[in-house]
Amino acid sequence: MPMTSTTPLRLPHRLVADTRAQVRDAALRHLDSLHAAHATELQLDLGDVREVDIGGIGILVLVQKRARELGMETRLVNAPPAVRRMLDLTQLSHLFDRAAG
Repeated sequence: MPMTSTTPLRLPHRLVADTRAQVRDAALRHLDSLHAAHATELQLDLGDVREVDIGGIGILVLVQKRARELGMETRLVNAPPAVRRMLDLTQLSHLFDRAAG
């Protein structure tokens, strides 16, 4: 039976090129565990994110693409204004379901 409710993965304060590999690896491990549990949704909690750049947005897109390949939706939880703005500026908002928290 598919698991629809998941524990969000909390992302770090800095979602930038310097943290790309660490965040990517953690997110993909989390995604794999959700897939093994037949989850239908990946939740990324961005409530702690204070700094974001295009490298960080690239991480979100990569993880969203992988989730979609596994049949999962990606939901951004507690996305701060800086992340929402960056997604809007890059016209990538449509890739993510965003929840206020």
